[in-house]
Amino acid sequence: MVFRSQFVETEIEVVDPRFNSLVLFNAQLERLFDGCRWLEGPVWFGDQQRLLVSDIPNDRILSWDETHGLSVFRYNAGFPNGQTRDRQGRLLTCSHGHRAVLRTEHNGRVVHLVDSHQGKPLNTPNDVVVKRDGTIWFSDPHYGLVNDFEGGRRHSVQPAVVYRFDPADGSLKAMTTPDEVVGPNGLAFSPDESLLYIVDTAAPSGVFGDPPNHDAPMPDRLIHVFDVEDGGRQISGRRDFYRVTNGNADGIRVDVDGNIWSSAGNGVHCIASDGTFLGRIATPHLVGNLCFGGVHGNRLFLCCWDSVYSIHVNTRGIQHPALP
Repeated sequence: MVFRSQFVETEIEVVDPRFNSLVLFNAQLERLFDGCRWLEGPVWFGDQQRLLVSDIPNDRILSWDETHGLSVFRYNAGFPNGQTRDRQGRLLTCSHGHRAVLRTEHNGRVVHLVDSHQGKPLNTPNDVVVKRDGTIWFSDPHYGLVNDFEGGRRHSVQPAVVYRFDPADGSLKAMTTPDEVVGPNGLAFSPDESLLYIVDTAAPSGVFGDPPNHDAPMPDRLIHVFDVEDGGRQISGRRDFYRVTNGNADGIRVDVDGNIWSSAGNGVHCIASDGTFLGRIATPHLVGNLCFGGVHGNRLFLCCWDSVYSIHVNTRGIQHPALP
């Protein structure tokens, strides 16, 4: 792993003039470290001024900060994927290996927050977000079950859906159906939480026990958007929001003005809340996940295959009001 940061050639593509106000002409793309296998799950800890990321195939969570560089936060981490913080600042981790959403308590103890639905194990939780009411929403696709690279090939006994978990009463509810979202992946709420964006990267081929269908048509990969209703207990009105090309979306984040920043095969795409493609920040490798962080919440951290990059932008990501 390379710990020394390095600035790289920065290319910004402006498609809509609105993108000019969201990027900085004198900010450069910076490689913070590389030498991993496949990185996802970036989460910023503002009170500690550090970034945590999931190195899934290496079964570990890494920690980076400006002063000390890179270190290992946790080995044998359960093949972690998406991560965020709850309203009390505790780390939430989607675990392929444990087929669970894990919570790291303030004393460092790791607990299985949820690992089954209706008495059957989950698939492989992929991404997780927390609403202001404290409920935890996570996607549970089949991706982590189809090979041994990210947790081990296993059978699925659940449909691929998005769940809402309420830690107050322990209830777990499926919020989508496989007809609405085939392969749920990245998640993000709009600033007022009236909308939920769900990335659909389609069904993987060959879930363990099922032979691959080589004659299947190309999957339809989109970002969908739903209306959040009934005080956050229901979602409805699914519509197609945006199709990422080149590549497809994986992780997404939303800024304070409601723009969606999406991973893509050729960098980071910025999409206005009306679905207009505003522009792109190019990266040397495809982007899997991203998050906002830094002192002012205006530093975009990018998980690009085996490396983490960052760039300062002229907007701020949505942060929990209770957290730095």
